[in-house]
Amino acid sequence: MKQSTHSAEHATTGGDPAPGPDGAASDADRRPPERDDLADRLEAHRTELTGYCYRMLGSAFEAEDAVQETMVRAWRGHHRFEGRASLRSWLYRIATNVCLDLLKGSSRRARPMDLASPASLDTPIGTGLPETTWIGPVPDERVLARAGDPADTALARESVRLAFVSALQRLAPRQRAVLILREVLSWSASEVAELLDSSVASVNSALQRARATLAATGDDPAAPPARPLDAAQRDLLKRYVDAFERFDMAALTAVLHEDCTLSMPPYALWLRGRADVVGWMLGPGCGCRGSHLVPLSANGTPAFAQYRADGTPWALQVVELADGHVTALHAFLDAERLFSLFGVPLRYPG
Repeated sequence: MKQSTHSAEHATTGGDPAPGPDGAASDADRRPPERDDLADRLEAHRTELTGYCYRMLGSAFEAEDAVQETMVRAWRGHHRFEGRASLRSWLYRIATNVCLDLLKGSSRRARPMDLASPASLDTPIGTGLPETTWIGPVPDERVLARAGDPADTALARESVRLAFVSALQRLAPRQRAVLILREVLSWSASEVAELLDSSVASVNSALQRARATLAATGDDPAAPPARPLDAAQRDLLKRYVDAFERFDMAALTAVLHEDCTLSMPPYALWLRGRADVVGWMLGPGCGCRGSHLVPLSANGTPAFAQYRADGTPWALQVVELADGHVTALHAFLDAERLFSLFGVPLRYPG
């Protein structure tokens, strides 16, 4: 999963400057930042750094904290930036160290389907698990650049999908960093080796092991990215919203894939199969009747802010589509916190 048109720069202040379009580092990127323009130059890298930290950590909240810590360290240490590497490379080095520090001793985040087999309709929902258990959703605008090469944008969207981010968490932290830098951001092995104070041979070995781990889980980093929504998929989403808001189970059944899954973090329980998903909606999920859905975009896929019939927050839905059907519904129930992250009101706007 490589963004092939953007070469990464060296990630150490002691390396050679990264080549620009003409093969040489640009003066603006190479020169030591002056105090008066440092804030603006740091801020210009916030989105891509947030995407990197999100892939590393699996949490939008932790990613934003990590980027803020990166900015603080860069601001305080700018006098040590000597311009022998690019500012972007220097920031990635700091961000990597921040993430590796945060991951020390922590357990990996996951999706409900990564932890247990699907439940049946008569399974009690159980007790919610701590937020640190779960891969969380992230708004597209926080992690994806608004402009750029369409192919690179498609690859970036694919690399923040919930399944891929969850697969990344199976990797040891340094392997995770290597795979993201090499396969997602197209850094060279020598650049990654400099960033990690390692050798090219060690980086190549880590990448090989990371690829093997992801291949064993069915998450191939070299797989082609999903295409933007076409007219048929947009129509499918409209039919899904209409069926869900009208609580029309016959219409909902028509848009769900036979093997559709439903998960509801912070609960570990999840369901597989159209019949069980619809059965849940008619049983324990009957509180969804009368819901309002407001469209959003999360993790490179369609998403919705779901409000109860009385206009209060219910869930942040991330919806996956394939083969002309809805294949997965991820309903994150930490609604108020997530609505604030996504910038949507805590009362249905009408």
